[in-house]
Amino acid sequence: MNIKVIIPAYNEADAIGKVIAAIPKEVSEVVVVDNNSSDQTATVAQKAGATVLFEPKKGYGHACLKGIAHVANHPPDVLVFLDGDYSDHPEELTKLTAPILKGEVDFVVGARVPELREKGALTPQQIFGNALACFLMRWLYHSRFTDLGPFRAIRWSTLQDLNMKDKTYGWTVEMQLKVLRQEIRYQEVPLSYRKRIGVSKVSGTVKGTIFAGIKIIGWIVKHYFSK
Repeated sequence: MNIKVIIPAYNEADAIGKVIAAIPKEVSEVVVVDNNSSDQTATVAQKAGATVLFEPKKGYGHACLKGIAHVANHPPDVLVFLDGDYSDHPEELTKLTAPILKGEVDFVVGARVPELREKGALTPQQIFGNALACFLMRWLYHSRFTDLGPFRAIRWSTLQDLNMKDKTYGWTVEMQLKVLRQEIRYQEVPLSYRKRIGVSKVSGTVKGTIFAGIKIIGWIVKHYFSK
C-alpha cells in the first residue's frame, strides 16, 4: 500500500531532521507543514528530503488540514500523522500501520503506554488530562481508547468520511470521537515514547495546557450532545 506521512511542525529545527531520517523508506512521501516557525524548521526539513508546505495560521489542526489538502492531489492508501519533536519513534511506523495493511482495522492510535515510555516524557498535566479525556470517552461512548497519542494512522477513504474540522488543540480527539460515532474499526498499538527535543508549545506553558484541556473536554461533551 501507498503510505504518506504528515508532520505538523512549529519551531522544531533541532528535531525535525532526526524525525524524517528515522521514517521507514517504504513511505512514499513525507510532508512537513511549517506552522509559521521562526527558526530553520522548513530549511532542515527540505534538506532531509521532505516536501515542505507553509501554513501561516497557527494551530495543529490548521497544519494537518494543509497537509491533507496537499496529499489529496495524489492520495495514499494510508495516511500517518506524526509530531516533529522526536518524542515518538518514527521507525515504529511499520507496527502502527500493520493492522490497517492486514485489513483488520481502518484507524490505529499509537498508545504511549507506561512500560514503553521514558520517565518524564509526559508531564503530570498531560497524564492527567489524557486519562480524564479517555475516561469520558469510555463513559459516554463506550470507547476502548486509552490515549490521545498524535502518532496515528488512518485509511485515506476513512479519513475522507470523517470530514475533519478542528483547527487547533482538538484535532486528535475530534478524529477519535468521529471514529467512535461512525463505528469505524479501530485499534491501539503500544509504541515507545521518549522526552521530546525542546519545549512543548502546549504542555510546556500554563496557557497552552489550559486551552488544550478546555478544547479537548469541550469536544467530547459537545460531540456527545450533538446526537
